[in-house]
Amino acid sequence: MTKNMTAGSPVRLIIGFAIPMFLGMLFQQFYSMVDTIIVGQYLGVDPLAGVGSTSSLNFMVIGFCTGVCNGFAIPVAQMFGAGEESRLRRFVTNSAWLCIAFSLFLTLLVVFLCRPVLQLMNTPAEIFDYAYLYIVIIFWGIPCTLLYNLLAAVIRALGDSRTPVVFLAVSSVLNIVLDLVSILGLHMGVEGPALATVIAQGVSGLICLWYMGRKYPILKASGEEWRPDGKYMRRLCFMGIPMGLQYSVTAIGTLVLQTAINGMGASVVAGVTAAQKINAFIACPVEALGQTMAPYTGQNMGAGKPERIGRGLLQASLVGFGVSALCFLTAFAAGKDLVLLFLDAGEVQIIDYAYRFLLCCTGGYCLLTLVNTVRFTIQGMGFSVFAIISGVMEMIARILVAAAAAGGLGFAGICLAHPMAWVFADVFLIPAFFYCRRRIIRQAGVTETAQETEEKTVKLRLRKA
Repeated sequence: MTKNMTAGSPVRLIIGFAIPMFLGMLFQQFYSMVDTIIVGQYLGVDPLAGVGSTSSLNFMVIGFCTGVCNGFAIPVAQMFGAGEESRLRRFVTNSAWLCIAFSLFLTLLVVFLCRPVLQLMNTPAEIFDYAYLYIVIIFWGIPCTLLYNLLAAVIRALGDSRTPVVFLAVSSVLNIVLDLVSILGLHMGVEGPALATVIAQGVSGLICLWYMGRKYPILKASGEEWRPDGKYMRRLCFMGIPMGLQYSVTAIGTLVLQTAINGMGASVVAGVTAAQKINAFIACPVEALGQTMAPYTGQNMGAGKPERIGRGLLQASLVGFGVSALCFLTAFAAGKDLVLLFLDAGEVQIIDYAYRFLLCCTGGYCLLTLVNTVRFTIQGMGFSVFAIISGVMEMIARILVAAAAAGGLGFAGICLAHPMAWVFADVFLIPAFFYCRRRIIRQAGVTETAQETEEKTVKLRLRKA
């Protein structure tokens, strides 16, 4: 059930690991897309715009949860690569304690702040109630989000990217069924898809927990290993919180951008909402390649093989460039047809907004490839603080472009926001990777020298004896 990524061809290991992750992301985006399709087709443009206007706020909070869980899994991957099974289990159990605390604190905080934040975002009055009802239910489901993401991250840290896909497939089917029942059968509004998403993710997390208990003996902790330990928690927070904050800081720029979009009216909001759903779907292979680099790098760090990290990053990035070209061609050829999944063919202006936004995003996927592969590699090395700085760079870019859009650049500025954010992030991340690489190679060299000195001392003593 586990896979060692410290030996063998890096590109084969990375692609083999990324393909199941890609399928899992497709399932995840699929049921998210189904929510949007059903809302757009059966509830109308205003409910669609209301749900879409919460995407950046959703990303800020749920992204923080996802980032924290991915960060918690990095020490697990490192201990797996080093063969330290007891310490591995201690990191897993202390991650569980931390997630319980985070779930209680975050849920209460964001539910309380939800309404005033939507007001600050200048959410249009005609879609405000739809936006609030949808997002507040999603936020009440934060414990389900943390449960699934932590368990899936731990499984991936052990080299198994296939098992979470099965759970997501079950979750996707359940989500679609609940969507249809809630809207077509129970005649609910936007609260129906929100509840469906929370329930489906909770069920997926519970199945994952049951399965791990049966199939992963390496994770069966003793009573002592379940005891909370401040040393392990500090290490986990040092890795997890910066990764979570990277998502949240990035989302602050997205929130400012969403505010500028909201100011352009419900038609622009609806068009960008549809385009972002398609964009998230098409970007799955690029995102999967990036996320693969964290467990790959973590395992090789734990095994003391830093030379494999640079090779893996280069090969993953080259694969990502090829995938990016295919993604753009897909959007160019089929973008308008995909938009019709969410919108009526008569909404000509909204369809045009969506298509233009989609082309600008997919045209920058080479930049996004580097953001993902380099960032997750740096995080796998253990330099999680750099993730926050890259998030700050993205935030600055989106704020500047949003200001330009509001100042006269208009919808063209909105379209350029994401590619410019990726440019700013890459300008920081690429030099940061080489800095981190020098650090770990220097540390590895010092360790090797110390081992050689110790061996010479032992041999000298033996000779004297």
